[in-house]
Amino acid sequence: MILRLVAGRLAMLAVTVAVASIAIYGALYLAPGNPATLLAGGHATHAEIRLITRQLKLTEPFFTRYWDWLFGLLHGNLGESFLYREPVASLLAPRVLNTVFLVTYASVVIVVGGLALGLASALFKRLGMGITILTGVGLATPSFVAAIILITLFAVDWKLFPVFGGGAGFVDRLDHLTLPAVALALSWLAYTSQLTRTAVEDEVKKEHVETARGRGIARRHIVTRHLLRNAMIPISTVSGITVAGLIAGDVVVEQAFGVNGLGSFLVSSALDKDFASVQAVALILVATFVVVNALVDIWSLFLDPRLRAKGA
Repeated sequence: MILRLVAGRLAMLAVTVAVASIAIYGALYLAPGNPATLLAGGHATHAEIRLITRQLKLTEPFFTRYWDWLFGLLHGNLGESFLYREPVASLLAPRVLNTVFLVTYASVVIVVGGLALGLASALFKRLGMGITILTGVGLATPSFVAAIILITLFAVDWKLFPVFGGGAGFVDRLDHLTLPAVALALSWLAYTSQLTRTAVEDEVKKEHVETARGRGIARRHIVTRHLLRNAMIPISTVSGITVAGLIAGDVVVEQAFGVNGLGSFLVSSALDKDFASVQAVALILVATFVVVNALVDIWSLFLDPRLRAKGA
């Protein structure tokens, strides 16, 4: 039964990515104007426009062009950047590591910080009000506002962290990407904290927790074995969706901190009308988002037997 449910999620994943690929490839060609004219610039001759038209195969039917593009993707060919005259894959390679490192760093901040603050808020009532106020402010703070505040305080005034670039090497990347990771994680950390507090408070009221207390079980064992184990079902689901949401928010943060990642490359490619690069990066981001969500769904099936029963 579980294998059938997992297979169903994977089939939905494949269909979603396929539909997204059609939308991404077609969206750029639905924009007003001739793509060849836009790429050639305002002073291009008719001969240059015809050359670009032939290179992009704009005279062929849409689905023929789409199939050629998709066939290339399946064989590792992301196309060639019209602006840089290089394969898109070679342009993305040095940028992928920065984005993966930033999103992973922010995810760790969210999960560890959110769980810690949520538990402290639920178990220690004196801290609860203060943490709730702080997380409420964090929840209402957009990542670009957080970026400005962090740059002003920790980079300009106190000079504790660098403000530009992604660094080189593990330790240098940690130093360079700390502020971007915090800016990216802030609102999601606040949300995870509040969700953790609610989930733990709901578990505290249940009979099995009261029974464990009555039997004199140590507090730390009650927290780990009874509270967290059951509260982790909604927490893990939301944490997975949160990580997927970081992929979209990372575009703003990379621009603010000058991180040479996929998000900043997507923005610059869109401004330069480099269609092949935009299509490749957009599809990678969408596919990653969909895959993470699918993995969260599958993890939830293993974690919560009620979902398996509902699926059956």
